[in-house]
Amino acid sequence: MDKILLLADEAIAQAAIDAGLSGVYAYPGTPSTEITEYIQASEEGKSGKIRSQWAANEKTAYEAALGMSYAGKRALVCMKHVGLNVAADGFINSAITGTNGGLVIVVADDPSMHSSQNEQDSRFYGKFAMIPMFEPADQQEAYDIVYQAFDLSEYFKLPVMVRIVTRLAHSRAGIVRRAAKAQKNTQIPDDSKRFVLLPAIARQRYKSLLGQQKEMMEIAYNSPFNKFTNHSNKSIGIIACGITYNYLLENFPDGNIPYPVLKLSHYPISQQLISQVYDECETVLVLEDGYPFVEEQLRGIMGVGTRIHGRMNGILPRDGELTPDIVGAALGLKQNIKVTEIPEVVTNRPPSFCKGCAHIDIYTALNEALKDYTPGRVFADIGCYTLGALPPFNAINSCVDMGASITMAKGAYEAGLQPAVAVIGDSTFTHSGMTGLLDAVNDNVGITVIIADNATTGMTGGQKSSATGRIEQICEGLGVEKEHIVVFNPLKKNHEEAVALLKKELEYKGVSVIIGRRECIQTLSRKHRN
Repeated sequence: MDKILLLADEAIAQAAIDAGLSGVYAYPGTPSTEITEYIQASEEGKSGKIRSQWAANEKTAYEAALGMSYAGKRALVCMKHVGLNVAADGFINSAITGTNGGLVIVVADDPSMHSSQNEQDSRFYGKFAMIPMFEPADQQEAYDIVYQAFDLSEYFKLPVMVRIVTRLAHSRAGIVRRAAKAQKNTQIPDDSKRFVLLPAIARQRYKSLLGQQKEMMEIAYNSPFNKFTNHSNKSIGIIACGITYNYLLENFPDGNIPYPVLKLSHYPISQQLISQVYDECETVLVLEDGYPFVEEQLRGIMGVGTRIHGRMNGILPRDGELTPDIVGAALGLKQNIKVTEIPEVVTNRPPSFCKGCAHIDIYTALNEALKDYTPGRVFADIGCYTLGALPPFNAINSCVDMGASITMAKGAYEAGLQPAVAVIGDSTFTHSGMTGLLDAVNDNVGITVIIADNATTGMTGGQKSSATGRIEQICEGLGVEKEHIVVFNPLKKNHEEAVALLKKELEYKGVSVIIGRRECIQTLSRKHRN
């Protein structure tokens, strides 16, 4: 194809479109804004083929993108570096749940704070989440990386981060496009339980994430975006990260750099790759635009020359708590504690709803109302009602972070999973659900939001809920049509009424809010005791 002149932001947007994007989710913030604006102005964006409206904040944007990924389609989420702080809850946990359709997050850092309140380096977030991460050196590489990042996301079933900086985002170059791909079909995950981060599931998922690290490093070692060039002068070895590779080339117009150079644009850092510079050169100069991310890892906390043992080399376990026994074993001390095996007659008792809990009647009604639909369309939140994921209800398909139920349902609906249902508690709703509901209203999506109102913050012991007595007014104020804000009392005697109500609202093509209101059985019992 002929070259087209684009900003790196625009090259990223075009790459996502060409890779078969179904939705972009973002909150405007320099230097990332032009990515979404380009998609909005594109033929695909203007026609509605690609969902491209702005979100209320970065958190709702990320979770809706995760919802679209859950439903099997490719999603792009964009923000500036400080926006990642807002989205961090869902972002970090999505590395544990994993993804389904390709999910790429582009974070635009702002070294020198041209338009920002700090110059934090988002690579630390990517390392913290333990996901694949890229840092393009130029506009063409920005295009090529994003185009391929969706494939890598679907290969690992993980989000992939692309980190850019202001100078790259807002400069232009000629871009050669690749062949455009069709959008993916809606397809829920084979194992949707992995999106329910109850501790037992989360522990398994974390072990799985740890198990993928070796292959991530092998792929980074062989990545076309990392390049080692050897030269005879070993007095200095250079590691150039992302755009700094261009800064290095500008100092050698003839292209003849006399030192060994490692261009680094694909993380995690491969020790095998770094060793080519570190082991052979007298000194190493690390060039990076931002914090000393690579340099810090290269130096180590205590410098070099001392062998370091711990969780990274297997002397201590990589996951779980430490204990005196584990520490003693690492020190080579004898273990004198006798371990008594648990008798077979003793079995684990899974958590369950309290007897008389209103959530039981809500899920019983919801399951019956949904029995004629295919499974995998109920997105829940963090609270007592998360237990609806367990038998005998098996009623929910996600629990990612506070407020994600509404935004994930929205993203899944926009990916074609219709109807989509969100289940959220009254306290969680006012904590983080309101902005998601606002996005749903602004985009007029046909989701059914069930607010399980037990008039307390039940999961943490019955603290006062900020939502008590005002949920209907909040929902109406956010734009939900008054006739589709409905309250019912979740009791067995009201079961048929609840089922009929749910069925009716599931058919509605706009946003509906159903409030199941009955006081928490524990707080009610305490009132009677007092």
